[in-house]
Amino acid sequence: MMRRSILAAGLLAAISFGPASASEQPFEAWVADLKAEAASQGIKRDILDQAFAGVAPIPRVIELDRKQPEFTLTFEQYLTRVVPDARIQKGRQLLAENRALLDEVSAKYGVQPRFIVALWGVETDFGRITGGFPVVASLATLAYDGRRSAFFRKELLLALKILDEGHIAPGDMKGSWAGAMGQSQFMPSSFTNFAVDHNGDGHKDIWGTKEDVFASIANYLSRSGWNNDINWGRAVTLPAGFDKSLIDAKVIKTMREWEALGVTRRDGGALPERNLTSHLVVPGDGELAPAYLAYANYDVILKWNRSSYFATAVGTLADAIGRP
Repeated sequence: MMRRSILAAGLLAAISFGPASASEQPFEAWVADLKAEAASQGIKRDILDQAFAGVAPIPRVIELDRKQPEFTLTFEQYLTRVVPDARIQKGRQLLAENRALLDEVSAKYGVQPRFIVALWGVETDFGRITGGFPVVASLATLAYDGRRSAFFRKELLLALKILDEGHIAPGDMKGSWAGAMGQSQFMPSSFTNFAVDHNGDGHKDIWGTKEDVFASIANYLSRSGWNNDINWGRAVTLPAGFDKSLIDAKVIKTMREWEALGVTRRDGGALPERNLTSHLVVPGDGELAPAYLAYANYDVILKWNRSSYFATAVGTLADAIGRP
């Protein structure tokens, strides 16, 4: 415990916002300039004053942004952590409890309910863990810092626009340390592009309104190219001596072509009769396992999060939730 405290203190002491920051201005002057830019875009002064009341750089945000992980989870460890049996059971329960609403959203956006619930579960444990960082302060910290200042300045200005439109009060805009917000964990740019006021109350409330959360998730997938006539992919087994150069997102083959190469279902059975196209994914450390045939919807999930671990976990959870 003592060693960890010393290391943490040393790291925080090393964090500075001086010459390495996006500007050599003091933070207060930088905020004044940003508020002027936001006001020129039509954001009301009283909203800006409320949003920045008491805002100061958050050292913990910079620490998290720069921190290198001490260890990396294997795919198997990640899948066990993200898709535990308790989450599967909870997902099935919530799918049943919200069936009418999910069917309504599914019909409008063309996304199967189990995928809406699975993304909700993987992102925030069905709304339980949404982050407690003040979004404006977090984004201001990252925008003032020099590492990715242009990206986070854009996100900050969009967050201020969201506040100006009245979707949430400044004091209630909470999220992750990097600014991902609500039960769907949308960055302000994703909110701007995909958030939906499904219940028609005038607010796109991804923090506390399930109607808006579900519809926003479905809208994101739908507008990113989702096809509700197919699954995300399936677990398969590759034969010994399989050509590893074929494990590539650019190598697209039909079921019959994969079958001719010796690919089977995970249990050894024949691949589906439907001759869908797919590519092979091996997200773990093994050379040939665990392996998956990924359909076009897998690539849509990757637009949400560019991690093969994440996309495979969402698909795995969706399959388990949808299974009787």
